[in-house]
Amino acid sequence: MTSSSAIYSSSIGKLNNTIHFSRFIIQEAPLLAGVSVAAAALGSRYLIQAWQAFKAQPHIRRFYYGGFEPVMTRREAALILGVRERAAMEKVKEAHRRVMIANHPDRGGNNYLAVKINEAKDILMGRTKGSGSVF
Repeated sequence: MTSSSAIYSSSIGKLNNTIHFSRFIIQEAPLLAGVSVAAAALGSRYLIQAWQAFKAQPHIRRFYYGGFEPVMTRREAALILGVRERAAMEKVKEAHRRVMIANHPDRGGNNYLAVKINEAKDILMGRTKGSGSVF
């Protein structure tokens, strides 16, 4: 009987330890879940604020700031319109329209820039060989 009572008492001791451990987990689980949710919320808030600050920065567009060469090259024409030298015709037309709207003489631009923009479009579309402008 002694050996069976020893086995019984050791199994009860193990059971008590298991019950104590499971109570600890059950009591601490909501706390751990709450801390995890709070950490996720703070991290998400930080990421959203960082994204909004990034979106609020002005997007700087680079335009051609230099003077014009006596005879316009394909490189200069591409810089004026903001496209690559080997850009497709559709992209050249779209870029020409965008730049011309911003610099049209009827809307406050000047004739010299309008002529240079048109010359750049002609060169990139292959209509002229860089014959120079009227001005």
